[in-house]
Amino acid sequence: MSGVSKVYVLGGYQTDFARNWVREGFETADLMREVLQGGLEATGIPAAAIEVAHVGNFVAELFVGQGQLGGLLAEVEPALNGVPVSRHEAACASGSMAILAAMADIESGRYQTACVIGMEVMRNVPGELAAQHLGAAAWVGHEAQSARYCWPHMFNQLSQEYESRYGLDYQHVAAIAETNYKNAKRNHNAQTRNWSFQPESFSAQDELNPVIEGLVRRNDCGQVSDGAAMVVLASEKQAAQYAAEKGISLDTIPCIKGWGHRTARLSYAGKIQDSANESLVFPYVNATIKDAFKRASIADVFELDAIETHDCFAITEYMAIDHFGMTAPGESWKAVEAGWHEMGGRLPINPSGGLIGCGHPVGATGVRMLLDCYKQTASRAGEYQVENAKNVAMLNIGGSTTTTACFVVGV
Repeated sequence: MSGVSKVYVLGGYQTDFARNWVREGFETADLMREVLQGGLEATGIPAAAIEVAHVGNFVAELFVGQGQLGGLLAEVEPALNGVPVSRHEAACASGSMAILAAMADIESGRYQTACVIGMEVMRNVPGELAAQHLGAAAWVGHEAQSARYCWPHMFNQLSQEYESRYGLDYQHVAAIAETNYKNAKRNHNAQTRNWSFQPESFSAQDELNPVIEGLVRRNDCGQVSDGAAMVVLASEKQAAQYAAEKGISLDTIPCIKGWGHRTARLSYAGKIQDSANESLVFPYVNATIKDAFKRASIADVFELDAIETHDCFAITEYMAIDHFGMTAPGESWKAVEAGWHEMGGRLPINPSGGLIGCGHPVGATGVRMLLDCYKQTASRAGEYQVENAKNVAMLNIGGSTTTTACFVVGV
């Protein structure tokens, strides 16, 4: 569309996902304060320059009993008192919905500079209660009724779907998890960076990698995490001014080149029914990616230099590989066997460690992914930098791929 402002990413901040905020004696406001102040300091932008803010969060009401999260911004930073703030929820894609809303604000010309925060506190309750809270993203009363843990149950069904449609070797799924844990060791904010494993931890060895549900084993699972991420988005005009103030070229600042966003029916069984005669398990996930590619003028997935993708379970990343078009449908194993997804491979996936290695504070995940796309394309990813990364995509899903969002970030 002519006249629509480009949206630039000026930088941001991620908290340490290994921290347990409640155990340390802190509350939700403290988490928001740290991520906001950290992002403002990282970008060198004063709080008074933020014209609008968007918060991504899934279930703060259930985990910490707190709603109206937008109002916390003015509590932790008086300069934001009176700034319009909205809160967005789409399960694990909540952060991406906040990003899309901030982009729309900038593209419309309403505002020039936006702050996007994603946040979640999840480690303050026992595991089974956490699983119950997170089950709100499924169709309550209709799905996973007999499951102890809702989401391992749901994504075991995805594993079974791949097994029945195409065949599935668990070692390919385990290799994805192993790579993400390995990548996380380079990320100083990753929840699992100091964890240790044995070779058999990534095998069908029940003692070191016990079954959680069916084909899903312990080390295939994303983490229950506390944490937050923040990015500052700006219009082209504002980004040019920022570049001039910093003495840098505008074309060195990453921008959001393309985006996709689609929502499917809530039930997993309904999704599978809809795709029964399709080549891919989730055609609309592929369509979301294609939307982002088209807007970014990306003709092929291999025009990307890296991908940050949703891996709430290793099978979810396995799904992303063929849905991105890296392989034919059902042949994600070929990319895994060739090592394409590894650092130094043809197309590294989750250099940050992903949800498995870095952590998964649900409302923060989409924002954290965008921040990592920024870091890669601005050459600020440190020890997990992909060499010469110019275009990086992220894929963020909510529920059983009920909400799907994809962004392409580049310079």
